[in-house]
Amino acid sequence: MKDRSDLAFFALLARQPSLAAAAQALDVTPPAVSRRLAALEKRLGVRLLNRTTRRLSLTPEGERYLEDGEAILRDIERLERSLAESRDMPRGLLRINAGFGFGRRHLGPAIADFVRRYPEVEIVLHLSDRTLDLTEHALDVGIRFGPPPDARVLARKIASNRRLLCAAPAYLAAHGTPAEPRDLLGHQCIVIRENHRAFNHWELTDGRQQTTVKVPGRLGVNHGEIAVDWALAGLGIVLRSEWDVAGYLRSGELVRVLAPWTGAAADIHAVYPPRLQLSAKLRSFLDFLAGRFADYRPPGEAPAPW
Repeated sequence: MKDRSDLAFFALLARQPSLAAAAQALDVTPPAVSRRLAALEKRLGVRLLNRTTRRLSLTPEGERYLEDGEAILRDIERLERSLAESRDMPRGLLRINAGFGFGRRHLGPAIADFVRRYPEVEIVLHLSDRTLDLTEHALDVGIRFGPPPDARVLARKIASNRRLLCAAPAYLAAHGTPAEPRDLLGHQCIVIRENHRAFNHWELTDGRQQTTVKVPGRLGVNHGEIAVDWALAGLGIVLRSEWDVAGYLRSGELVRVLAPWTGAAADIHAVYPPRLQLSAKLRSFLDFLAGRFADYRPPGEAPAPW
């Protein structure tokens, strides 16, 4: 199956920014990647990639080879998977992306329990402060907040989540409690800068109406846990995901303000490319995550496992 091996090699190579990056992904030397590419182009009689010292770009023939080749690889994968369906057990590598806060506090411990249950599954967890493209970064699963991003990936909801406005009792004692969204204009608001969104524009809803408030504040950060730390220190009001503040709300270290107003939709989804939808390792992982967070309820309704 040399042709299949070449297709898989080129599909990976074409998604990398350089030969060096491809070599790292394949765990070989850059000269070995260059030699294999040259041999493939010689066998096909066409040039597939334009390469410089800084970047790679597909030729028209390379674009066709990549597109049709990936379709062939998907067909082969579906065929082999269907033949092995009855005896397929979760095994192999899953590469997962998530944000730092949720990844460290909740996903990391969940993965530890998952691999104990499925010892033939290997996991690489890549935490980042921005959303990564699954294809571009050769990832299998991404944990995302809010609505699923687009039709290029499949998504499964693994947990309910809200963005809540909250502050420390000491701050509210000193500055008063807002009664409606526009009252935020008279408060210190702690803003989180992420995903290129307008960081100081808070989109709020009470379930019947929506409003956007351009909030003031002296403190901004690109890490949600630091924003929560500042709120705990009494420095202002923060809008933060429930998974990050539920424990502080239960303990009384933070107090929810402006209920029933919440931030924009923030349910937690696992997103993945269509090629993985029948994978036993992926099915098992998604089932595990959904089961782990299935009993979650907002504070006051039932104990939350966060």
